[in-house]
Amino acid sequence: MPVARRELILGGQKSGKSRRAEHLAAAWLAQDARHGALLLATAQAHDAEMRARIERHRADRAARLPALGCVEEPLALAETIARHSAPHTLLVVDCLTLWLTNWMMPLGAPATAADRATAQDDFLAALQAAAGPVVLVSNEIGLGVIPMGTQVRGFVDAMGTLNQRVAAVCDRVCFMAAGLPMLLKGAA
Repeated sequence: MPVARRELILGGQKSGKSRRAEHLAAAWLAQDARHGALLLATAQAHDAEMRARIERHRADRAARLPALGCVEEPLALAETIARHSAPHTLLVVDCLTLWLTNWMMPLGAPATAADRATAQDDFLAALQAAAGPVVLVSNEIGLGVIPMGTQVRGFVDAMGTLNQRVAAVCDRVCFMAAGLPMLLKGAA
């Protein structure tokens, strides 16, 4: 499958989102010896389980796709995309769900709604201005029951809105379920 200029990959946990992003990066790298690929990782290791998960992901990626570089950036996605985007470099953002979590539920002082809105606007502008292809991974978390608690409902709403905004500027949108891609927008 050819790599789209901008692709959003949606799905639930362990649906195959990251694996699809890696397959697209591998296909991009195989197309031309001048091509590069870089993962922009948004996770933060705030506890032992998350540290172990991040280490496992690093090791798995290194074994499956050693040519995929990695930059860890929990908040400044717009600046990181602008800094690393190039015509021969595919960027993989994994994932928007953790990025939004970092903005809405930080361990330190919470960001204001205005700061979050600015960060999202700047991110979308950087995504649209990117010189090379960008693959974005995000969770679709609004398929279940309405969650209890104001903060969780607010996050589910914000995630749905962010996914809609990103999908609107992407050339291709894919939904993953059980490791299988379902194309929602764009050509295969």
